[in-house]
Amino acid sequence: MNKIWIIAKRELDTFFNSLMAYITIVLFLGFSGLFTWLYGSDIFMVGEASLETFFQIAYWTLFIFIPALTMRLIAEEKRSGTLELLLTKPVNDWQVVVGKFLSTLLLIFIALLLTLPYYITVANIGNVDHGAVITGYLGLLLMSAAYIGIGIFASSIASNQIVGFLVALFIGIFFHIVFGFLASNFTGGFGEVLHYLSMQTHFESITRGVIDTKDLIYFLSIIFLGLVATEGVLSKRHHTD
Repeated sequence: MNKIWIIAKRELDTFFNSLMAYITIVLFLGFSGLFTWLYGSDIFMVGEASLETFFQIAYWTLFIFIPALTMRLIAEEKRSGTLELLLTKPVNDWQVVVGKFLSTLLLIFIALLLTLPYYITVANIGNVDHGAVITGYLGLLLMSAAYIGIGIFASSIASNQIVGFLVALFIGIFFHIVFGFLASNFTGGFGEVLHYLSMQTHFESITRGVIDTKDLIYFLSIIFLGLVATEGVLSKRHHTD
């Protein structure tokens, strides 16, 4: 675990040293704040204090931002040759993958932590459903973790950062939009499968304040598959080299 944390800290430092972290946080806070307080439902005028608008805005904003964060994690290291150097150190492929995953998740966590003033403001406006707010943030973290897993895998098979971004976005679109759209056009078992594969199905379930085992399994499965697939790509490349 210590080696994983060292890699995670190294990657997190890289995010901040390259200004990527600051740019991401500022843009995220800017977009989410603008559409939540100005162009979303007017929280100051409605009778119910809720962060539902923020969670919906963040759901889409993070979907775009996460591929931009993960695109360089492995693709750039392959291009610069530092990946081979890293893999010669006393760490295994799994530790490298998990360390990079945690670094990006920590950055998202920091960004979400900075939105707590939204929660405090809404709580002062009226009676807020604290349970729904907590599960809403949990839903954003789980969704982010799932897309980080996909993004790292995309970065591992990409030849450069831009390709990594596009591949992650392409895969993500299926979970974010396509499966849900298709589910509304099919019935029976196939429709249910498509409905289950839709990210929005599970995100909305959690943000309603209900933590269901099937939703947790869904998110954890995508995370696990993304990380295992990435480890497989690194292992194959490592042995080939």
